[in-house]
Formats: sequence, structure tokens, C-alpha cells
Amino acid sequence: MSLHASNNPLDVKDIEQQPKRRGMRFTLNGVLWSLQALFGFFFAGSGFGKVLLYDEALYAAAPQAVAWYAAVSQPLIVFIGVCEVLGGVGLILPAMAKVKPMLTPLAAAGLTLTMILAAGFHIMRGEYALVPANLLLGGVAAFITAGRWKLRPIAPANITTSRAGGSIAVLVAVALLTFVPTWYTMTNVHF
Repeated sequence: MSLHASNNPLDVKDIEQQPKRRGMRFTLNGVLWSLQALFGFFFAGSGFGKVLLYDEALYAAAPQAVAWYAAVSQPLIVFIGVCEVLGGVGLILPAMAKVKPMLTPLAAAGLTLTMILAAGFHIMRGEYALVPANLLLGGVAAFITAGRWKLRPIAPANITTSRAGGSIAVLVAVALLTFVPTWYTMTNVHF
């Protein structure tokens, strides 16, 4: 009886011998980019709606649509809006342009903090139905923070014409897809 020792006792196939998979492949980088784009647009639009409340007439009508606006001063609502707009744009542009890409996880961390504070505010007011949305938004922002800070950071690079053009295209898209509809809804629809 002879014992045959194989060089491959588990019969593991070489990677090149395995068939190539077709279809969509999910990667951490792809998931992060998708979340950055989706939540960047969301926060920019949501924040812009709050920024528009600098107008006295809009601010006076706002508590009819959103109850918690009555408990917060006008300057604070506008400040929160500015933070959300900058955070939303910060989720996308620095990483996309690769100019100061570490601003992306910092923007996500700022949005995480904003959502934690919002959840605490709603808990104190007894508005428990609003807390899950704050936790979801804050959780995704925290995931983006961790993803872009340590797991899949984006290396800085020199600005190129294509990256600058792409950044301008994103700013135009944010304006057309979030700012314009928000402005139109808030100035033409009566609560």
C-alpha cells in the first residue's frame, strides 16, 4: 500500500482555472460611492429646505408642515440647513475631485453628529416616530466616515480637467435635482 501525498490535498483550484463570474459585483468602494451620492444629494436637498427658512414668510408657515420647527429659532434652523448642505456636498466633491479627500469622512462625521443631536432633540420632545430616521441617516453617515477614513480612503491627487468638469457637473446636478425642486415646492405650495 502506497501513500500518495498530493501537493494540493484540499483540491483547491487555481484562481485562473476558476470560471469568471459575470454580472454585478459588489465592492466596499462601490457601496461607499453609492451611499455618498445618494445621501449627499439627500442631505443637500434637505438642508437647502431649511436654509430657505431665512425668509420670514416661509419660516412663519413652516411649523404647519414640520411641527418641530416651532420649537427651534429661525437662525438655528438656517444654521442646521447650511451644515447639511455643506455636509451633503462634502460627501461627494472632495472624494470625486481627489482634492483634500479627507474632507469626505469629516463631512460624514459632521452629519453623524448632526443626526445624533437630532435624535436626542426628538427624544426630548417625545417625537419618537422621527428617531428611527435620524438613527438610519446617522448610521449611514457613520459607515461612510469609517469607510472613507480607514477602510477605503481616497488618495489625494492633482486636479485635472476631467475631475474639475465632473465636480462642476455634480454641483449642477445637485442644484437642478435638489435645490430647484425644493425651492419651487417651498415657495409655490401652500402648507
